[in-house]
Amino acid sequence: MGIFARKKKQSTGKGSFDPVRQKAVLRCSICTGEQVAGFKDLETGKFEEVMLIRNASDLLKFQEEYGVREVYKEY
Repeated sequence: MGIFARKKKQSTGKGSFDPVRQKAVLRCSICTGEQVAGFKDLETGKFEEVMLIRNASDLLKFQEEYGVREVYKEY
């Protein structure tokens, strides 16, 4: 372990999605084009990352896995 080692996030497996309290969001970077799918809490605004989206099939996989029809984009 080096001086600048990062702590690994504990994976809880499949993230929990509550459509009443959360909405599905695709965070997009304007500079790099990176896209991350996850869920945003409607009360607190906290974003929970779920998976990196590299292409359209990744986005479809995310939607099927969590039963999401509509994914909102944020920049």
